Amino acid sequence: QVQLVDSGGGVVQAGGSLRLSCVASGHTFSVYTMGWFRQAPGKEREFVAADDWNDGNTYYSDSVKGRFTISRDNTKKTVYLQMNSLKPEDTAVYYCAGSRLITARAPSLFESWGQGTQVTVSS
Repeated sequence: QVQLVDSGGGVVQAGGSLRLSCVASGHTFSVYTMGWFRQAPGKEREFVAADDWNDGNTYYSDSVKGRFTISRDNTKKTVYLQMNSLKPEDTAVYYCAGSRLITARAPSLFESWGQGTQVTVSS
């Protein structure tokens, strides 16, 4: 199991950008599907994006498609989430997560989690 530390959150105006980072410790980062999730107050944790380790394919929720980009650097054991054209409804705590399952998308299928980083988008 990898240990994850995510960072990069902050306060930004609508239309702005942020880049989240998630650094992993452990020797098996390259064989983990990495994902980003978010949770707004009073709402369930929702899938945002994933990067499958076996073929590098990426997947996004409809709400962020075209605005967010997930990427990874296996040499740095780091996964990123570039967030552009941010909207107030993107406000949430963002979590990175890792799974040994290639096509993991549901939170329950991810066994490693970062501590979360707050993103606040003001209108």
